[in-house]
Amino acid sequence: MELELEQDDIRLWDIAARKTVCQFPGHQGAVRGLATSTDGDLLISCGVDCTVRLWKDPMRRMMDTSDAIGDASQPSAVYTWKHAFWGVDHQWDGDIFATVGAQVDIWDHNRLEPINSFEWGKDTLLSVQFNPGEPDVLITSASDRSLTLYDLRMSSPARKLIMKTRCNSVCWNPREPMNFTAANEDTNCYSFDSRKLEEAKIVHRGHVSAVMDIDYSPTGHEFVTGSYDRTVRIFQYNGDHSREIYHTKRMQRVFFSSSDDTNLRLWKSKASEQLGVILPRERKKQEYLDAVKERYKHLLEIKRIVRHRHLPKPIYKAANIRRTMIEAESRKEERRRAHSAPGSRA
Repeated sequence: MELELEQDDIRLWDIAARKTVCQFPGHQGAVRGLATSTDGDLLISCGVDCTVRLWKDPMRRMMDTSDAIGDASQPSAVYTWKHAFWGVDHQWDGDIFATVGAQVDIWDHNRLEPINSFEWGKDTLLSVQFNPGEPDVLITSASDRSLTLYDLRMSSPARKLIMKTRCNSVCWNPREPMNFTAANEDTNCYSFDSRKLEEAKIVHRGHVSAVMDIDYSPTGHEFVTGSYDRTVRIFQYNGDHSREIYHTKRMQRVFFSSSDDTNLRLWKSKASEQLGVILPRERKKQEYLDAVKERYKHLLEIKRIVRHRHLPKPIYKAANIRRTMIEAESRKEERRRAHSAPGSRA
């Protein structure tokens, strides 16, 4: 696993051993983005020092301890440009990667300058991700509250969507490559169909503070979010509320999660799931219990037990306050409609 750190340091971790396998020094400031090629052989990093660095990812060194780890500490290529970078992503199929900052720059492994650049507005771009189904399509989020679609086969950006508040991160659904989900400052996540950006397909609610990061599982059935309310939540791709909630005192960024206390945490996708070897009888019992819960999930008592999660008191109170505000706004809107002239309100 690769971890980006603010102290101009990148580390490769062995998950099982819980130790650093290799360090990648070189950046002279905060590292803002990391990406790997599809085959896992290349690691790309970018930062505020206006450089993009291409590294040979030493995954094989985790298997062969006789190799000198220091041999991989030098980048195989360094790309220097005019502005700081805030994000990077590698194309799913090809030798192209994209960086964002003041604009979108498209790079080739074998070229020291961008092969193409896109600019739409003057605000800073925060994140970028290539589409897993269409290798030439990518999406970005920006500080001007916009989500922008780009097609490398075109000479200009394809479409732009302006949200009410800023999106901090965006991620494509690998199961349905035409859909993506954006993590927003207004505490919600929004799932869109890229072919119809006029309205969100689903609004995923639950957080009580800005959502900072988001990522989908490889199956596309679920995604995980990290928020400044110090919780990590798992949502089903078509669910409006979180399926699971994890929390710590300092958890503010996202299965692996890193936080301001300099720790990495590995979470289970199912909190109550048993770790280690499961006997056949235990597996059958768990499958039976899951089937019973699925069959009777519509009953209020079962539904309450399945959905109940213990939360820290500050988050619990903040959620109640937010729920009260939303209900009050809804009642106010209903009264406005009731006391307005027919046809005066949409």
